[in-house]
Amino acid sequence: MGDFSMWDIARNLLLASRWTVLLSAIAFVCGGGVGVVLLAMRVAPLAWPRRLVVLYVELFQGTPLLMQLFLAFFGLPLLGVEISPWAAATVTLTLYTSAYLVDIWRGCVEAVPRGQWGAAASLGMNYAQQLRYVIWPQAFKIAVPPTVGFLVQVVKSTALASIIGFTELTKAGTVITNAVFRPFPIFAMVALIYFAMCFPLTWYARVLERRHRLGRHR
Repeated sequence: MGDFSMWDIARNLLLASRWTVLLSAIAFVCGGGVGVVLLAMRVAPLAWPRRLVVLYVELFQGTPLLMQLFLAFFGLPLLGVEISPWAAATVTLTLYTSAYLVDIWRGCVEAVPRGQWGAAASLGMNYAQQLRYVIWPQAFKIAVPPTVGFLVQVVKSTALASIIGFTELTKAGTVITNAVFRPFPIFAMVALIYFAMCFPLTWYARVLERRHRLGRHR
């Protein structure tokens, strides 16, 4: 492999995977924050906030993530807004993640029996208090397994950020391949690193789902 040993390649790929983990974490945390706000609007009694969130979700779920990255990285400079690959990837993945999380969490909120809303209202709680103290704590228990499972999708989606020049794991694999011309062993290592990152999350999501199912039948 030219002047590169297998250890050198593996070390460089592992160093690049730090940016994959960091981008995934930022997108998930920030997307979760945006998702909570959108969720409050999505289940609001007023119609217009719900319609705005539905439009938002349809926009980001109905268009390819790759196109969203292109629009952020190449489109914003046309409007006079200079943006780095890091910023474009972070903003795009945050919005993309929030659109899916709000849909996941909406289903979990709707899984809470409607009688809980009435019980909370009978205690004199307003809408925000009903959500905070009664509905969200119950929905949270339901939401944990699918949310952890979706994190796997976020990690894998970061690979598309390589298209706009963000140097994460996939981009590093491409650069090294262009230098040493041995794509199979390099991308095999890339795949193994992705598997090492995603498999524990997938396994944990299954464990949580199993615990939740057993808890419901007790």
